[in-house]
Amino acid sequence: MQAARRTTTASARAGPARSARRALRVRCSAAALEEKQIAPGVFEGYWRWNGHKIRYQRSGDSGPAVLLVHGFGGNCDHWRKNTPVLGQSHRAYSIDLLGYGYSDKPDPRVAPSNSIYCFETWGQQLSDFIDQKIGEQTALIANSVGGLAAMQAALLSPQSVSGVQLINISLRGLHVSRQAPLARPFIAAFQRLLRETELGRAFFGNVAQPKAVKNVLRQCYARKEAVTDELVDYILKPGLEPGAVDVFLDFISYSGGPLPEELLARMTAPVSILWGADDPWESCSQGRALFTPLPAVEEFVEMPGLGHCPQDEAPEVVNPKIVDFVARCARRAATSSGSDGDGAAVPAAAAAAEH
Repeated sequence: MQAARRTTTASARAGPARSARRALRVRCSAAALEEKQIAPGVFEGYWRWNGHKIRYQRSGDSGPAVLLVHGFGGNCDHWRKNTPVLGQSHRAYSIDLLGYGYSDKPDPRVAPSNSIYCFETWGQQLSDFIDQKIGEQTALIANSVGGLAAMQAALLSPQSVSGVQLINISLRGLHVSRQAPLARPFIAAFQRLLRETELGRAFFGNVAQPKAVKNVLRQCYARKEAVTDELVDYILKPGLEPGAVDVFLDFISYSGGPLPEELLARMTAPVSILWGADDPWESCSQGRALFTPLPAVEEFVEMPGLGHCPQDEAPEVVNPKIVDFVARCARRAATSSGSDGDGAAVPAAAAAAEH
């Protein structure tokens, strides 16, 4: 069954591509020797990308591939309630985007464009991780701003992405096109002030404190009991790493780049949208109005009583929806390649996700 599933996913590619994928899988197995086990069935390692060290976590050795992508200020550990469950029936990965978690944090001021922390960079990172590390077509599951990076990856390498599931995707309310014209120069000036003076570092110093992080999380989580000291540590500790302040200030000054509806309008891969309906930051009704008319969107699922990070607030609700979507993507890929796929794995995967 395992061999059949791998044959199914690989057959979506042409002959030369299939051979390249198999070679990549061999290299991935060799790289696994450098990983360490951090929890039952969960392994952590580092991948070298463009000279930078990138942290990832993985669970599971068979089944469809899935890559979990965090949002602003997050990291692999924000998926700690999802990765091991998905790993029971999938090859599940989570990744720290460049600048976040325990991935490297290069100085944004040395980049040619004076910024590397943007969706184009992260989209390329995800695309390369799929090709170089996972080695087969992959479903991307992404929270908040991670959703824009995931769509960027799908547009860069459509052959590598079987589908994208967006969980409370950022609407980018501070994007220049969403600002009132008269306010734009003042907002830009304030962003420069934060980014280029000590005021920004003082601001970061105030928010990078356990009490402040907990307050922010309690604001955006509808289920307050999910905001634990453990969660605060997972978010805060990597945010105190050298270079984290520059990443923070660089990204909060990023008002350009794509809007989510612009990327969604170009998507050819299937898109599922999940939305914690009680998110105080990203309006569910606005998201529905913007996204449901777009042809790539196959579902928009509202989840009452959940906030901005449903995958962490209610994994028992979100994990089965991830499994469901990945199974649909796998069936679609199998159908398009002329194969019946491995349907027997789908009910077992759904059952595992509910626990």
